[in-house]
Amino acid sequence: MKIVRTVYTLIVFLMGLNVLAQDPHAESGLKKVIVQEVIQVSSYTYLHVLEGSEKRWIAVPTVEASVGEVYYYKGGMAMPNFHSNELKRTFDSVLFLGSITSADAIDLDKGMVDPDVAKEDLAPEKQATLNRLELNIAPVEGGIRIASLFEKAAQYAGKHVKVVGEVTKFTSNIMGRNWIHFQDGTAYDGNYDLMVTSQEKVSVGDVLVFEGVVAVDKNFGAGYVYKVIMEDVVPVE
Repeated sequence: MKIVRTVYTLIVFLMGLNVLAQDPHAESGLKKVIVQEVIQVSSYTYLHVLEGSEKRWIAVPTVEASVGEVYYYKGGMAMPNFHSNELKRTFDSVLFLGSITSADAIDLDKGMVDPDVAKEDLAPEKQATLNRLELNIAPVEGGIRIASLFEKAAQYAGKHVKVVGEVTKFTSNIMGRNWIHFQDGTAYDGNYDLMVTSQEKVSVGDVLVFEGVVAVDKNFGAGYVYKVIMEDVVPVE
């Protein structure tokens, strides 16, 4: 029995070495994908990729990519049954990412992004903006749209709500909180930009689901006045 266990342990160990040999970055949490198809739209690049033995769709801020190229990514926000108005197409699922990293920007010795190389090879960061963006972000179950928040502000005042959208501007540590401008592509009476406050740090271009409390006609002083704002939000997995 002891010999059998020893052999089994050795097999498992060798299998682990084989996995690491196939992808030296697995321990860092980076996931490897190979591009199978590229679709460009106004604000995003859709990539049909092969991840391991499975194919999936991912979307990133516009980047030049070609079939056969290898990229790595972390995290992301999966959107099931996502409908693209621009493409007039519904995907079973799309994983939205803030950026992807080309294989050339990976430090093979450390299994980490090499910052000196990544500055050139990472997908370009989105710039902060308060202008309305053309977004096609599908709603989440149990969530509400930004347009509805502004249209029915009194109805939602003081309530916990959930919204999904894209970060368009981020300002940290003012009055003990971070300030995040958020859009989902909807608007009501010219209102499309939702301010949320949080202790979380996020980046422009992140597509996230937030949950928090709605406040109406909030005046923080010093010029910080908001018709509708969500406070103390936390990201929802």
